[in-house]
Amino acid sequence: MAALSLTPRDVARELARRYSTMTHDELDMLEEILVPMKFAKGEKILDEGQVCENIYWIVKGLVRQFYYKNKKELTEYMATENTICMSIESLFREKPSQQIIQTLEPTILYAIPMHGLEAAAIKSVNIQMLYRKILEESLIISQQRADMLRFESAQDRYQKLVKTSPQLVLRAPLVYIASYLQMTPETLSRVRTAVLFNNN
Repeated sequence: MAALSLTPRDVARELARRYSTMTHDELDMLEEILVPMKFAKGEKILDEGQVCENIYWIVKGLVRQFYYKNKKELTEYMATENTICMSIESLFREKPSQQIIQTLEPTILYAIPMHGLEAAAIKSVNIQMLYRKILEESLIISQQRADMLRFESAQDRYQKLVKTSPQLVLRAPLVYIASYLQMTPETLSRVRTAVLFNNN
């Protein structure tokens, strides 16, 4: 199904399929709070200093989450289709985000407003479960990345990314992949060459 033809109902069904089973009425509740959004390449979904009020479900496109340290951009996270993205601390503490979420391709997504999701979760155990599973997934991804950076070599980090997110590796600029993996572009270039050589 083409991304442009995905309705809020389609997205509600996909979220339910991925995170929690739902009745017809629960799908109605979830569908009502979903907000379709469309961005050109290079647009900011969330800017530094803004409060993150939504969880974002990417229907089509590629986004990057990054922050500035010593005037240098550091990539924290990248996401492609059928993936959740948010600035989690800003979302829960309702404080200005230090992170920026920006599109790397033309992007279609659905915003899931936090307050709407919480209100629906009070009325529905299954939506409560969906909410919990989304948060669990986000925390696990953060933990896995932290462990990867702490314990794995540059080559292992790159190979893991190729295995878990092949589309991201194919589509994201190398400078952002290097930043995400906490290596220089030169190191990433050497690692890619070594991996290609070893696989041939």
